[in-house]
Amino acid sequence: MTMIKAGVVGCGNISSIYLENCQKFDHLTIVACADLDHKKAKAQAANYHIPNACKTEELLQNHDIELIINLTTPDAHGPVCMQALEAGKHVYTEKPLAVTLEEGQHILKLAKEKGLLVGCAPDTFLGVGIQTAIQAIEKGEIGKPIGASAFMIGRGHEHWHPDPEFYYDVGGGPMFDMGPYYLTALTALLGPMTRLSGSTRVSYPVRTILSEPKYGQKIQVSTPTHITGVIDFDNGAIASITTSFDAFGGSSLPHIEIYGDKGTLLVPDPNTFGGPVKLRKRDEKEFVSMPLTNHPAENSRGLGVADMATSILNGKPHRANGELGYHVLEAMHGIHTASSSETYYKMQSTCQRPEPLPTSIHFT
Repeated sequence: MTMIKAGVVGCGNISSIYLENCQKFDHLTIVACADLDHKKAKAQAANYHIPNACKTEELLQNHDIELIINLTTPDAHGPVCMQALEAGKHVYTEKPLAVTLEEGQHILKLAKEKGLLVGCAPDTFLGVGIQTAIQAIEKGEIGKPIGASAFMIGRGHEHWHPDPEFYYDVGGGPMFDMGPYYLTALTALLGPMTRLSGSTRVSYPVRTILSEPKYGQKIQVSTPTHITGVIDFDNGAIASITTSFDAFGGSSLPHIEIYGDKGTLLVPDPNTFGGPVKLRKRDEKEFVSMPLTNHPAENSRGLGVADMATSILNGKPHRANGELGYHVLEAMHGIHTASSSETYYKMQSTCQRPEPLPTSIHFT
């Protein structure tokens, strides 16, 4: 079988699960990794038996590598994607696609000019939870979708993250940090978005780090930390989404609910690949757990990379693609723009609702 050779740029914490999982596919192998901190690259290469730890420039010049997996920090997603495309490589990046819409547009434009593919996390919607929910909607279990609710509510990264400042700077905040999981899942479930409204606020202008090693240091907050948006979908459904770092008392709200004219669907955390998925039909008194499809339930980050590698080999569209990533990026900006402009935001981009993932794609 033909093997796609990939290189990883960025060897931080999230690289471990990618390096572990991407080696489990029989059509994908990682042959090199790079990081600004060369010690990190060498350590990950040793931990996961990667043949070469090198500088990013060397990795991009390696003619054997066809696909770059961009696991850098969000502010570097755009520049590294552009470098990869300029070097003639396909590129898959962690979420978000870029920080600004202009960067995202440049990435897609350059990829089209060079005939290269762009992929973008999250790929959690390819797991058993969201795929089971998609199947339920396609089978008509809830009838015609009418609306949805999504909630990501927590108390902020300063309570646990060793370096939380970025999450309160421009390009951070709960929408840009966690919104991609929810908006990607909603798009996979309901299709593309057409119009947005939103309200945002900075609840605490200064936050105190309560984690080590920066315990006690102050963070000046430069981005909204409590955001609520309303989304109109092309299929007529209307959804609300709230993302917050300001709920110090926690939350008991569900992650995602989908409402149809024949029932309601409870969708699991879109930051995971697993279930359960629960259904309550219109005339039933209780929610009932649905049988799960035969898709991955464990932490399968890298599944989108494997699907993209298959696309490189057979020419068929991949699911966690750049157009979807850009559509989600625009929606996140759009909710903020709607709030600041006190008006609706009309989406300029669209995308195809990703095809359900065949159960034949699995870890070997």
